[in-house]
Amino acid sequence: MSSTMAGILFIGSLLLALALCYKPLGDYMFRVYTGTRHNAVERLTYRLLGVNADSEQRWGFYARGVLAFSVLSILFLYGLQRLQDHLFLSLGMEAVEPSLAWNTAVSFVTNTNWQAYSGEATMGHVVQTAGLAVQNFVSAAVGMAVAIALVRGFARSKTDTLGNFWVDLVRGTIRILLPIAFVAALLLVAGGAIQTFADHSTWTTLTGGEQTFTPAAAASQEAIKDLGTNGGGIFNVNSAHPFENPTSWTNWLTIFLLTVIASCLPRTFGRMVGDNRQGYAIVSVMAIISFGVTRWAELSASGTVPQAIGQALEGRETRFGVSNSGMFATATTLTSTGSVNSFHDSYTAVGGGMLIFNMLLGEVAPGGVGAGLYGMLILAVITVFVAGLMVGRTPEYLGKKIGPLTSEVLRARG
Repeated sequence: MSSTMAGILFIGSLLLALALCYKPLGDYMFRVYTGTRHNAVERLTYRLLGVNADSEQRWGFYARGVLAFSVLSILFLYGLQRLQDHLFLSLGMEAVEPSLAWNTAVSFVTNTNWQAYSGEATMGHVVQTAGLAVQNFVSAAVGMAVAIALVRGFARSKTDTLGNFWVDLVRGTIRILLPIAFVAALLLVAGGAIQTFADHSTWTTLTGGEQTFTPAAAASQEAIKDLGTNGGGIFNVNSAHPFENPTSWTNWLTIFLLTVIASCLPRTFGRMVGDNRQGYAIVSVMAIISFGVTRWAELSASGTVPQAIGQALEGRETRFGVSNSGMFATATTLTSTGSVNSFHDSYTAVGGGMLIFNMLLGEVAPGGVGAGLYGMLILAVITVFVAGLMVGRTPEYLGKKIGPLTSEVLRARG
């Protein structure tokens, strides 16, 4: 099979898998966020949090819940890093320096996942799993909760409530992110990703030298870092490391995880507003923006770097090649995920320019989990508003008139 045909099958199978998941996963998320029954684990969690799960919140209370949870998460993650040298399974690593600990805490809680450190040389097992991996779950769940709250605002009438933030947070984590990430982690382990809490180990290389490796619970963190569009790998080279992303088919799986929830949330939106055509319209726009140019530019090898070295494989892993690396780069920049399997600064002029363009789009195609949907909805509202001004009609979207938000309206809504 030629490399071109393999690349076509790779992308075609990925698009087919996303299309097959669109309706069942979108409908499942609709049931998760609109259901009224709580399972036993959720009821226990609400009891520990002191939350009345059957009460709903106005937008002001909902927003304060988001902010309060984020502040507490930052303080917890910062403290965990600063106390690392006193924790078990720290692998003998020192406490993380204050400015770096604060940078990392803010980065992971905001789902930015910017890393200014080498993971395997800075963080022990507890900080990686109880700190960073947990934030990969809950920061994604917060993004989904905010998106669902916005959708409820479009879908509801004659009410000033948007649901309950704590219920949306817990359900998004327990019913959506945890099950999918668990299955994905098992698949990654089957593919060769490591999952261990062992200490450092020294191996003899093929040339007879010695190399020390830092083992880690890589599979579980790789699963949620991609599913939650987080990023933040355990190893310095991220998803280019064979401990995180061993083979071509695990590379396919990680790209699928990067895009699946964001691609299916438009279906949830359509179900919640009672018009599935709205969901199809949004996902169609996402799909049109998403694919094509970057992969073409890399395979054509036009640009300064490929011309200088004679080919476009520089900065890529040979396990994945040019085509699949370009697909991963497209997915990770369009979803605002800090996960990489190749060096973006080694891309061709056109390919690298497209990656920057993807970032400038504001992560809406399909975007981060939750962030892609509410970003697209904001663009839709702006479009309707401008179009209404141009034709001299009152702007309206989904039956809601778009007008000025006065201080009287704000006071009335809490």
